Amino acid sequence: MKVVNQVNPSPERMQEFFGGKEDGAFVMVNLLKFKEKAEYPDGRETGLSGAEAYALYGAAVVERLAAVGATPGYSGPVTGLMLGEVEENWDMIALAEYPSLEAMKTMIMSPEYQAISVHRTAGLQGQLNIKTKPGALGN
Repeated sequence: MKVVNQVNPSPERMQEFFGGKEDGAFVMVNLLKFKEKAEYPDGRETGLSGAEAYALYGAAVVERLAAVGATPGYSGPVTGLMLGEVEENWDMIALAEYPSLEAMKTMIMSPEYQAISVHRTAGLQGQLNIKTKPGALGN
């Protein structure tokens, strides 16, 4: 299995993801890898680490999630790998539950989200976003 961390999806991937059949609530699993030093797209100087820049985004995104009826879930640092192999482990995992694809799309397209996402871009080296269905094992 080849694993490729990315910061932003391609237009084709966005169309595929949001163009699919709507199937209700889902949990997004975010596997996050941070830059050693934050790098802002506008070139501003900063003493922030990538994790610190992402933390600014994380604190602000909670309000954006609530605005579309989504809720943050567990988040925490990755501290080890028991099974499998990867060249380099992720730094953090974060979960968010969305009521629908439309809710997520509305959030990420909003001007408020766009304003805070600069910290996400500055802090992330890459990530994986994995869409999961809640309660799939009968819970």
